[in-house]
Amino acid sequence: MVNDLNDEQGPISLELLKKAVDASNDGIVIAEQEGDDNILIYVNKAFERLTGYRADEILYQDCRFLQAGDRDQEGLTTIRSAISDGKSSRVILRNYRKDGSLFWNELSISPVYNSEDQLTYYIGIQKDVTAQVEFEERALKAEQALAELRAQGR
Repeated sequence: MVNDLNDEQGPISLELLKKAVDASNDGIVIAEQEGDDNILIYVNKAFERLTGYRADEILYQDCRFLQAGDRDQEGLTTIRSAISDGKSSRVILRNYRKDGSLFWNELSISPVYNSEDQLTYYIGIQKDVTAQVEFEERALKAEQALAELRAQGR
């Protein structure tokens, strides 16, 4: 079993790498593409906290379960296109926790290539931006209400 990784910065242990990923406040997943599916092969602790799903409940499934039935989202088209083209992308999606509650997910995906330059995996980083999106929605409604009041005053 490999216990060390070597790169331009020097050796790093797999244990340290796992601890660092698990210490992240953002959800981190690794997915393997199988046909049209992106099968989760790793999720960190923050992903479990964010979504309410334990790793053993969702590993080896496509990550579509996070959209529930809410699949008509512009961001999903962007993500599918990036995956099809082997590119990185960042979008904000409506996702749903295990308990059914909505959260806004800023999803960033990046392809991972092997030594033969073949795309082998995608890494995904999920950040809960619900508070930010809700604030922006309230600000937009306030601006619209103010514009209506100004229009009535003329």
